[in-house]
Amino acid sequence: MGKVVLVTGAARQLGGRFVRRIQRDPDVDRVVAVDAVAPEHHLGGAEFVQADIRQSAIGRVLAETGADTVVHMDVTGTPLGGGSRTSVKETNVIGTMQLLGACQKSPAVQRLVVKSSTNVYGSAPRDPAVCTETTAPKSLPSGGFAKDAVEVEGYVRGFARRRPDVAVCVLRFANILGRSAETPLASYFGLPVLPTVFGYDPRLQFVHEDDVIEVLRIASHEPRRGTLNSGTFNIAGDGVLLLSQCSRRLGRPTVPLLLPAVTWAGSLVRTLGMTDFSPEQIRLLTHGRVVDTTQMRETLGFRPAYTTAETFADFVRGRGPGLLPPQVLAGAVDRIAELSLRGSGHLPTQSAN
Repeated sequence: MGKVVLVTGAARQLGGRFVRRIQRDPDVDRVVAVDAVAPEHHLGGAEFVQADIRQSAIGRVLAETGADTVVHMDVTGTPLGGGSRTSVKETNVIGTMQLLGACQKSPAVQRLVVKSSTNVYGSAPRDPAVCTETTAPKSLPSGGFAKDAVEVEGYVRGFARRRPDVAVCVLRFANILGRSAETPLASYFGLPVLPTVFGYDPRLQFVHEDDVIEVLRIASHEPRRGTLNSGTFNIAGDGVLLLSQCSRRLGRPTVPLLLPAVTWAGSLVRTLGMTDFSPEQIRLLTHGRVVDTTQMRETLGFRPAYTTAETFADFVRGRGPGLLPPQVLAGAVDRIAELSLRGSGHLPTQSAN
């Protein structure tokens, strides 16, 4: 008998891609895809079960399928379809509680993989230049998806203590981008004009959705010799990009705003369809975040195929051209920055003669 893998969040594009990929592995006998709504994409030969993980019915699904591996991908910052932020939070937090309760009761479960986020580190001015898996946030996230991720990881740690026989792997993904990314930051970069915080140019890391699928697949199996597929791992592409570099490569102009005005801008952005422009998202666009991926490489044994810059380049290709050619936008941004510095007295003004 091969592995029986249960995957939550199958109605989302990323979840659907993972379901299609994991069932091609030779040691996987059966894949059970779970979500509260039927997916619009195909799931290959996987069995789809329509179930809301916020309800106790997920326990029956786990018991009836006899799944030995659970991949929890239904932890996200964006609603599905016409959902609300409230429904997203309930799925993230209450859904995780229900799923873990079901896993605790199931003697068949041997491995649990949880899709988490580097949002758990927060973004603060006194943060270290690079966060490791043991870095404690200077201040816990106060809302939005970041707070959800912190709560989810807390419940997962509790489950790991109660079921030490289960191999638990938590993957903290940097900002996920790609041709079909469904994330708050992807929505932000999709805006025609990017609101930014005046005086700040944060460092950002990205991970390609193809690499997300592959590392989830690796974590779902028994570890290769010399590796360990349990624990908590930062997952990100090599390198960083500044927000200003991102805007230039997108060909989208920025609107620098004083920090108090960014909250107002966040409300405006939400009306344009971005659902999680929370205070934590604003802090990311102010202070940025960079994580160390040594454990990803040395312990988990995973090396991303895409760097941060290559991930963003593929995202840009999928989005199409911006309002301005990158070279024109770069010149305009440089000129505006120069004029701002002259106006503030930081650069000498050229003589009229």
